[in-house]
Amino acid sequence: MVCTLSHWMTLSEVAAVSHLHWATVKEIVKSDLFKRYRKIPLRHVRYLAVDEFHVGRKGKFMTVALDLESGQILWVAKGRGGAALRKFLRRLRLARAKVQAVACDLSAAYWSAILEGLPKARVVFDHFHLIKLANEKIEEVRRGLQREAEILERRYLKGKRYLLLMGQENVPETKRAALEEALRFNEPLSLVYYLKEELRALWSQPSWQAARRYLHAWCARALASALTPMVTLAKTVRLHATGILNYFLHPISTGKLEGINNKIKVLKRKAYGYRDETFFILKLYSLHEAKSVFTGC
Repeated sequence: MVCTLSHWMTLSEVAAVSHLHWATVKEIVKSDLFKRYRKIPLRHVRYLAVDEFHVGRKGKFMTVALDLESGQILWVAKGRGGAALRKFLRRLRLARAKVQAVACDLSAAYWSAILEGLPKARVVFDHFHLIKLANEKIEEVRRGLQREAEILERRYLKGKRYLLLMGQENVPETKRAALEEALRFNEPLSLVYYLKEELRALWSQPSWQAARRYLHAWCARALASALTPMVTLAKTVRLHATGILNYFLHPISTGKLEGINNKIKVLKRKAYGYRDETFFILKLYSLHEAKSVFTGC
C-alpha cells in the first residue's frame, strides 16, 4: 500500500495516511525501489537520449540516459560528459543491446563517448539545441546593433527580442508589423533572422539526400553573409553535419528527455530537495511510473 501511494503522493502524505513514521515510509519505498531497479534489463534498448541536468548545488550535474521507446530512465550518474556515460555504454555492450541511434546535444564529450562505446550506433544531434544555438547568434547580432545604433534608430530594436527568437509561424498577427519594422531598418539583423528561419526548414526536407543538399547550401549562404556569429554557426553546423543529417535516418530527438527533466524539477520541488542521494537516484529510475493528479473545484 505504501509503495502504491508513493506513486501519487509525497512521503509525508503517505506517512499521514498510513499512520507510519516518515522514516519508516522512506525505508519501505527505498527498499522496494532498490529491488526493482537494482538491475534494469538493457538488451531490448534500440533508441536512447542522453543529457545532463542541474541538481541544485553550485556546479553539480547529473547525466541521464533515457530509453526513447519506453520512456524509462536507464542510467543516472554524477557529473556530465563522456566520463559519466562510459560505464553505462559498457553495460549496453555486455547486454548485447542493438542500439541503433542515440540523440544528444552538440557536446563533443557525449559525441566521442558514444562513438567509442557504441561504434555501430548513429549519433543524432538534437535539432532543438541547434535552433537554440541559432537564436543565440541572433541575440548576439541584436545586442551588437543595439550598442552601435544611434538614439533615433534604437527604438526599432527595443522590445523586439522575443519576436526575433520566435518561429515565424508563431509570431502573433498584432506583432508582425513591429517585427517587419525591426528587420527593415536593420539589414544584418534581417539577414540573420531569415538564415535562422531557413535553418529551421531543414527538418522538413523529404529525404536524407535533399536535406544534405539543403544543409550545404545553407552553410554556403551563412558563410557568405560575412557576419561573424553566422560564420561561426556555419562552421559548427559543418562539423556536426553527419549527426544532424542522421535525423533523416532515425527521426529521434531529446524532446522526451527534456520533458523528463521537467519532471525531475517537480520531484525535487515537491520534496524540498533530497538529502539521501541514493534514494533520489532510485526515485528517478521510477519516474516513468509517477502520476500527477490534478483536482479542481
